[in-house]
Amino acid sequence: MICPTCKSDMIVVEHDRIELDYCTRCHGVWFDAGELELLLEIRELESPDLFLSNILNSPEADSAERKRKCPICGRKMKKVTIGEEPKILIDACDREHGIWFDSGEVKLLLKQLADKAPPKHGSPQQVISFIEDVFEATD
Repeated sequence: MICPTCKSDMIVVEHDRIELDYCTRCHGVWFDAGELELLLEIRELESPDLFLSNILNSPEADSAERKRKCPICGRKMKKVTIGEEPKILIDACDREHGIWFDSGEVKLLLKQLADKAPPKHGSPQQVISFIEDVFEATD
């Protein structure tokens, strides 16, 4: 798969039955449809169906950042803000192919969700550590 940000080839990294596409150059992460929901479900951090529905039904964010193309269908993705303060600007394919996170954004989202509603089982820190170690996420 080609990175929607820097156009480099991405690698596939697997964690807890989830295959994520990761750009080793810009450190962005692509979640195919269902992968983000599966990660949230496994760690019990958020209601997966509601979370995705909110992203797809959110209005377009006002941003000067150029629109990126979906690596699956090639159409321009929708800019959406998610999370608490600070808001996270992500790119979502309106055809539901997936969601793009720039470097560090997945880590920030997971921290916000873990602070908001701690999971019943397992540790959100395990996922955050995985993201930091494998994806070299930065603050």
